Amino acid sequence: MENFVVSARKYRPNTFESVVGQQSITETLKNAIKSNQLAQAFLFTGPRGVGKTTCARILAKTINCKNLNENIEPCNVCDSCKAFNNSASFNVHELDAASNNSVDDIRSLVEKVRIPPQAVQYKVYIIDEVHMLSQAAFNAFLKTLEEPPAYAKFILATTEKHKIIPTILSRCQTYDFNRIKVEDIENHLANVAEKEEIKADRDALFVIAQKADGSLRDALSIFDQIATYSGNNITYQKTIENLNVVDVNTYFSLTDTILSKEIHELLLQLNEIIDSGHELNHFILGLGDHFRNLLICKDEITVKLLDTTTSTREKYINQARNCHTPFILQALDIISKCDLNFRNAGNKRLLVELSLIQITGLLTEVIKKVPSEKESKIENILPTVPTPKTDNITNTKIQEKPKEEKPIVSGSSISITPVEEKKYVSDDKENKLVVEDSQKNDDFSEIMLNEAWSEYLDFLSKDNLDFKSFLSVANPQKIDKNAFQINVISDYHKQEFIKNKLAVISFLKAKLNVDTLDILVQVTKDEKPIINKPFTPKEKYENMASQNNAINHLRAKLNLELDF
Repeated sequence: MENFVVSARKYRPNTFESVVGQQSITETLKNAIKSNQLAQAFLFTGPRGVGKTTCARILAKTINCKNLNENIEPCNVCDSCKAFNNSASFNVHELDAASNNSVDDIRSLVEKVRIPPQAVQYKVYIIDEVHMLSQAAFNAFLKTLEEPPAYAKFILATTEKHKIIPTILSRCQTYDFNRIKVEDIENHLANVAEKEEIKADRDALFVIAQKADGSLRDALSIFDQIATYSGNNITYQKTIENLNVVDVNTYFSLTDTILSKEIHELLLQLNEIIDSGHELNHFILGLGDHFRNLLICKDEITVKLLDTTTSTREKYINQARNCHTPFILQALDIISKCDLNFRNAGNKRLLVELSLIQITGLLTEVIKKVPSEKESKIENILPTVPTPKTDNITNTKIQEKPKEEKPIVSGSSISITPVEEKKYVSDDKENKLVVEDSQKNDDFSEIMLNEAWSEYLDFLSKDNLDFKSFLSVANPQKIDKNAFQINVISDYHKQEFIKNKLAVISFLKAKLNVDTLDILVQVTKDEKPIINKPFTPKEKYENMASQNNAINHLRAKLNLELDF
């Protein structure tokens, strides 16, 4: 039976042109070869599976090829290319720094550098995972890397550039490899499927490309896995089943249920997702991506940022028309908080369920409802439209500053209706802020006063901590219809308050929505008797002696003198 070779090895690029997603780097290397401007050391850095080691091998092969074509590609016919392809080249050495990271390993490599190449122009040393070298190994390598023989070329590869010491970095030409685009991975997988005579849906290949997270090697490994599972017939359904990925159509259906405010159906859909074996944290991340895509589709300019298939893009655009931007933004905020609290949550399922209900509740807060039997059931679950706060004693409305606009949902469409806003104008005569409103409160309750007072304390900046500290214990008490009293502990505090009295009154008048307001300041001094405590050494001695006469007898018996 023929041995199976994984696609990552079988279809590994052997020319610059066949490298996927790194065109800028391959073009730079080809131009350097063409112009004979090769550096003595290269550093290839980037995520895993993006072609660092592959490009290093192609570069090593190309610079020793004797019959380069017009595109600066190796011929694969000359003796050097054949030896390289058969892994029998004596002029290309690969070292895995993960397992050969000691100073002795580097010294052995440096000794080999002294031997010139055989029958070719260059001797190439490829050191993979170079960041794993020890500090002593890096130091032993410095001089050789800076001034190697003319025939020696070094190619270092790493996924963690920040772990390499600066003295090594300064001696290398650095090439940063990018994550490979989903589209490029998808097209490469389609070519592999065609060569292997495997039937594959483009939607399935797109899911594989997304799952690979920019790594072509990971994508090819997943491709082999799905091909084996599906019997060389890679379908979208079999792909998401094998990878345990939530179907994108599930998110569309879930969002439609949210928009229709069907709480019961929403919880049943979540239960089906859990029963299918999907992890809740992966579901939350996918839901966040879904609402992010809806937000992108709200503007024609940003639709191009949507990384998905054409058919799915149309679904996003259509669903985005039924979602208002403020709703999407608030939903993303709830999803973000859910993801943040997920790890520490005791009941993770309850956390996700409450988050979904909160997202649905966003719609109810801004909906003008038409009473119906269906909606009357929903009102028992969803939070109702907020009503003005009312004082239980005076039955007076506590008015809050309204928002500039509120989205109104009617059926499946959403529009924006302006809301009446309070206007704040300046009274030049009294130099105070006055609320210009058609309806003013004639009176206010002590509860309203305490709330407004707390808001003023929160309003004070960090620069007024001293002022804020004594006001926090001032204990405001209503003494008249439009007046209240505060208590301070000193005349100094009283004078400080008088300096800022107009600003305090202006703020409270706006919050309490009253025309007139006065504040009386009462100084409450501490009337406890002052006890004179001993301070100097003499006073301390006299105090102790007055309480215990034995101290004087002891001093006289020992013939001690006092030195005060």
